[in-house]
Amino acid sequence: MTAQPFRYPVRVYYEDTDAAGVVYYANYLKFMERARTEWLDARGLPLAELERVHGVVFVVTRAEIDFRGAARLGERLEATVAFERAGRAQMMARQSVRRGDEVLVEGHIRLACLARDGWRPARIPPELDRLLEAVR
Repeated sequence: MTAQPFRYPVRVYYEDTDAAGVVYYANYLKFMERARTEWLDARGLPLAELERVHGVVFVVTRAEIDFRGAARLGERLEATVAFERAGRAQMMARQSVRRGDEVLVEGHIRLACLARDGWRPARIPPELDRLLEAVR
């Protein structure tokens, strides 16, 4: 597992909330998705490039989420990601959405690497594989 999780700032917009003014539960998954995407981008591996150059896409195959608190309109949050395990064609991320030190949502997300053409399991591209060596 990486020593420090990657952190991505999130601001809660009106579109993120339900009628009660709190973040709709499914939107926490969107915040986590953004953190994973930004983790890749910060390492020079934008998703569009992985698809274009290597012909692969990533799909969530399992999401295990624990809700511990609620965020509200206008709050500033932080979505985190730390990869815990990786194989040839899949990886597991530990993620959270926090308000300061308070964990609002915590989850484990399993992702599969698939060939864009045919949607079959594919090897994780070498550049990403090197980044995940520490969690093998």
